[in-house]
Amino acid sequence: MKKYITLALLLISASASKLHAQQEAMYSQYMFNTLAINPAYAGSRNVTSATALYRNQWVGINGAPETVTFSIDAPLNSKKVGLGLQVFNDKIGITKTTGAFASYAYRIRLQKGTLAFGLQAGASQYRADFQNVSLNPDPSNDVAFNQNVNKVLVNVGTGIYYNTDRFYIGLSSPQLLNNKLTNFTVETSNVFNGQALHLFFATGYVFPLSDVFALKPSVLVKGVKGAPIEADLNATLWIKDVFAIGLQYRTKADISAMVEIQASPQIRLGYAYDRSLTKLVQFNNGSHEIMLRYEFGFEKGKILSPRYF
Repeated sequence: MKKYITLALLLISASASKLHAQQEAMYSQYMFNTLAINPAYAGSRNVTSATALYRNQWVGINGAPETVTFSIDAPLNSKKVGLGLQVFNDKIGITKTTGAFASYAYRIRLQKGTLAFGLQAGASQYRADFQNVSLNPDPSNDVAFNQNVNKVLVNVGTGIYYNTDRFYIGLSSPQLLNNKLTNFTVETSNVFNGQALHLFFATGYVFPLSDVFALKPSVLVKGVKGAPIEADLNATLWIKDVFAIGLQYRTKADISAMVEIQASPQIRLGYAYDRSLTKLVQFNNGSHEIMLRYEFGFEKGKILSPRYF
């Protein structure tokens, strides 16, 4: 049974047909990996910030998604400019995508917060090992599996982002070009085997409840042409700005539990565990996600307000 599930997963992800299912890598701790979806986020933390994130999705299913990403960003020119870099490796089934994107944000200081406009550009290598798929009957006459894919895809993205110490809101499209993923076409249909434009809307706010507790709800809405709109609804309770526990609901997909630790002014650790709410729950043991963030430039003894985003 696992063999058939794996094949279905890779076909949905790799073919990128006219259904245009979600193609961008998925993260439960999206609020710590905002640069991956919005280039205008670069420099918003006002210090040089580096974040590494590893996600192992649907443990127990062969060929399930596995993603590693690293990003670093910093403010420049009296914090009027933000620069960022992200590198990633995303695997699912017989497909593997490795790439890097550079981000630029122009930041405008307003009375209560900062408004930023961002651009990003980069390239990724997309590989699909179609010839290694075991099919029954003999797939020798199936042109869709006769040739592997190895393509370099250049893309650009844009976004807008506004934030204060306790609030943020952003709208972005990280990849604007509809690159074709394969050379295989079906003349009798209008199937498009390519990258689809994605739109992301994200917002969050921190409500101080007392000197000890703070509640941080956040929302990420994801849209792609031809697929249902998906939303991640998150709520995290911070305790003394050091330890946090949270829950997240991904519409018609998963529920997640999260833990965050501010180990020092420079180091933050995060962990998320997802459990499927679909029939996939019968075939996997959940998803695991680990996050590590390190921030440079703190002066010894200097007290800084907590950075929640």
